[in-house]
Amino acid sequence: MLEELKERVLKANLLLPELGLVKFTWGNVSEIDREKGIIAIKPSGVDYENLTAEDIVLVDTDGNIVEGKLRPSSDTPTHIELYKAFSDIGGVVHTHSEWAVSWAQSRRGIPCYGTTHADCFYGEIPCTRELTDEEIESAYEMNTGLVIAETFRKKNIDPLAVPGVLCVNHGPFSWGMNGHEAVHNAAVLETVAEMATKTELLNPSVKPVKQTILDKHYFRKHGKNAYYGQN
Repeated sequence: MLEELKERVLKANLLLPELGLVKFTWGNVSEIDREKGIIAIKPSGVDYENLTAEDIVLVDTDGNIVEGKLRPSSDTPTHIELYKAFSDIGGVVHTHSEWAVSWAQSRRGIPCYGTTHADCFYGEIPCTRELTDEEIESAYEMNTGLVIAETFRKKNIDPLAVPGVLCVNHGPFSWGMNGHEAVHNAAVLETVAEMATKTELLNPSVKPVKQTILDKHYFRKHGKNAYYGQN
């Protein structure tokens, strides 16, 4: 069932260690077939070197296993809430990449300090609020997804223009039109997190890039008037 979807999700997951975004089993990628209401996601705790397409678990949007012998990622409820909240996305990735986690543990969003950031993220990559004790104890993974959605709603951020977030004290989630694009955005998020850290070390009083540069670099790659790359 949905063999092509599982194969795509396998390839997207295998990119995580290749790009240096995960160690051990610390990460997962999913992709959704919205027409069928099925999500394909990495199984929980399986080493990437042993992962096969047959291991990829299919779940419905309530988290019920539709196909697969293994348990899905423990982060599955977070992925589900993101798919529910952000109706235009098709893939989600979670990692514990060290530079992004450093910002999450510092409880700070990542300001846009330059054009590398602006090419992919239209402004600051936000950091969520802390979950309450009740949210942690009742349905931690689901509430993680809900607080991400809350962050974007309260800050009036377009999740397609800022395809990533930092969960406070935890780490990054990123998304895209499919699993592969979500991994691409996760890699960019990790890179700009590292660049922002080094920028602040070199110049503690640095200010975010001005709006005209942010607009120029984001919109030359995105939107109806984009002109970067080939047709």
